[in-house]
Amino acid sequence: MSADFSAVGLAVGHATDEQGITGLTVLRGVDGPFRGGAFVLGRATGTREIDALTTAHASGRVDAVLLTGGSAYGLDAAAGVMRWMEERRRGFDVGVGVVPIVPAAVIFDLAIGDASARPSAAMAYTACDAADTRDIAEGSVGAGTGATVGKGAGRQNAMKGGFGCAVRTVGDFTVCAVAVVNALGDVRSADGKILAGARSAKGEFLDSAAMLSRLSNAPAFGSVAPTNTTLCVVATNASLDRSELTQLARAASAAILKRVTPAGTSFDGDIVIALSQPDGPRGVLMPIELLATQALEEAIERGVREARGRGGVPGLADE
Repeated sequence: MSADFSAVGLAVGHATDEQGITGLTVLRGVDGPFRGGAFVLGRATGTREIDALTTAHASGRVDAVLLTGGSAYGLDAAAGVMRWMEERRRGFDVGVGVVPIVPAAVIFDLAIGDASARPSAAMAYTACDAADTRDIAEGSVGAGTGATVGKGAGRQNAMKGGFGCAVRTVGDFTVCAVAVVNALGDVRSADGKILAGARSAKGEFLDSAAMLSRLSNAPAFGSVAPTNTTLCVVATNASLDRSELTQLARAASAAILKRVTPAGTSFDGDIVIALSQPDGPRGVLMPIELLATQALEEAIERGVREARGRGGVPGLADE
């Protein structure tokens, strides 16, 4: 599937470090900024400028979103997005220049490849330049390069996660979703079956949620904390205010809770960012929430279905 994000005016660009097994993904407006909101589901987040997505923030705009590997080190890559934006005079006008508003969130991928390899500002600049609304690569690319899932039984029994995207349209309204799936838990299909997750020595799925519910296994999960995160963005062409976008992000988080088990734990940094075009058609929130949840469910699934193995961790796309 080749997703088309042109209806929401969102361009997506990846930069991938194949040797270090890390990378980043930039989501930026084609012509201008978005309004934004966010909902933090997990309790082990690594973020930058997430406050810019709250109703109290002065700017009221989002120029780009950075999703990146490298754990907290990867947040430095936001400087490359800011430089790209500043050169084009895109940002919050402060009289003497512009300040681009670039919220960022990270996944922990240091253990799968070279722990000293981190996404850089130069990579982020390149991703901004390469960003497009169509032909968006999925799987083990960009921020999904070093993503893994099902780490409850140890990394030796995990599987590859990755980057996925999806689109839903009804009438005049479109919602696009992306997900970087780097979960402690297992990823499930719409019918509840495990697609990718923790495996036994025989290759059978162990069911991370069931393992965690048995208290005798709980201490083992502490060895993988806090190294897990599902990063999500939903964007719509509908014009929503910041309060509505915060509600949209919260509603769309239902996709994570359905497709990743367990999710939102003390060991996860799960977050959903919602974006809206300021000059789009006025939308009714509830139908857009449903579209966003459906699109995000598919994006999470595609993130593992399209992932190829890296660093000795197998992926579904290897078959």
